[in-house]
Amino acid sequence: MIDFTQYSLADFYDIADLDMLQRAKAFHEYLKDIHKNHHTHYRRVSLSGSGPTMRVADPYTGKEKEMIYMASNDYLNLTKHPKTIEAGKKALEKYGSGAGSVPLLGGTLDIHIALEKKVAAFKGCESAIIYTNGFGSNVGSISALLREGDVAVLDMLVHASIIDGCKGTHVEHFRHNNMKSLEKVLQKCQKKYRTKMVIIDGVYSMDGDICKLDKIVEIAHHYGAYVMVDEAHATGVIGQKGRGTPEYFNIEGKVDIVAGTFSKALGTVGGFVAGRKEIIEYLQYYSRPYMFSTAQTPQTAASLIEAMNIIENEPVLRKNLWDNIRYFRKNLLSLGFNLGNSETAIFPIIIGDDVKVRELCRELHEADIYVNAVQYPAVSRRLSRIRMSLMCNHTRQHLDTVLNALEHLGKKYNIMKASKGETADIA
Repeated sequence: MIDFTQYSLADFYDIADLDMLQRAKAFHEYLKDIHKNHHTHYRRVSLSGSGPTMRVADPYTGKEKEMIYMASNDYLNLTKHPKTIEAGKKALEKYGSGAGSVPLLGGTLDIHIALEKKVAAFKGCESAIIYTNGFGSNVGSISALLREGDVAVLDMLVHASIIDGCKGTHVEHFRHNNMKSLEKVLQKCQKKYRTKMVIIDGVYSMDGDICKLDKIVEIAHHYGAYVMVDEAHATGVIGQKGRGTPEYFNIEGKVDIVAGTFSKALGTVGGFVAGRKEIIEYLQYYSRPYMFSTAQTPQTAASLIEAMNIIENEPVLRKNLWDNIRYFRKNLLSLGFNLGNSETAIFPIIIGDDVKVRELCRELHEADIYVNAVQYPAVSRRLSRIRMSLMCNHTRQHLDTVLNALEHLGKKYNIMKASKGETADIA
């Protein structure tokens, strides 16, 4: 039997002298030991879908339990909004359950064109292309645009989909949100590569902090580099009208490529890339996930159009979300938890001990609170954490219940430090 405390997921990725099946069997034994100790914090099965609370099939008791759901990216709970549901129903009845073909051949529906136009307008760009998943939108667009003679200049904390999209080109990294480091890398690359593209996240998924997009655009353009920003966790959350990072910094139209997923605040699934008409047209013919994947379902497209309408016309949802963010941050900081640089709806509690992270998640699960465990190799061992995210319709009672549980467990596991004070409010 494998002792789970002595291993991480990284240890089973590539084991010398073990073939594919042997590696899988070793990993299976590891998972068995984790489950025996009630540390299986992944693939817990929802019986009700996304919401501030969720009915879950308990993996240990086999019974159904109601939990406060602190692990969703559905920040505005648009997955359950009556208008997005109704729009999807109407499209399902009109078009059927699928598009029937890839978009470049026979799968482009008029509702897809409507969604592309809506995305472009929402993001302040000339044109847009839509994908069936967000991971594929990054991989497909970057791999089509950057080739052997080019270079991608990446923030060290960008999403895995960006990293995978860069496998066919050269890659340079700069320290997270560090402008001096970015400038140094661009100086080194200035005359060495044909195309230079700086790629960052608008809001970073593990830390919840915002990229310095205005400064990044200024520096990148000075050195002749393009800028691509992934708006996955920014869309619907930041900016005066919820349009994301370019709006937040008042530089809409100045970012070369604005990408993102539909699966966070927009409440469905899929991805998009927006930018100059010529770039989008090029991607339609050279982006392999777009060319070789069946087009997005019509009901998803319809729900997405309605979701963007809701973001524009129902600002109370975003206001409620930010009320919750400010309240939760203020109380977590006053208790002395280390939140890193978090400034949005994503709350990491940095612990730096994988076993404590697992134990904390176990006890929170038993207290009917659903959080995510983030351990090595997803982050470095010294930055292992639990990760929580808020929704606009979490009630004050939900948040107080979580805060009380965290206070108790923070003392038990000695993971609270003296408060360093509150960070500035972000709107």
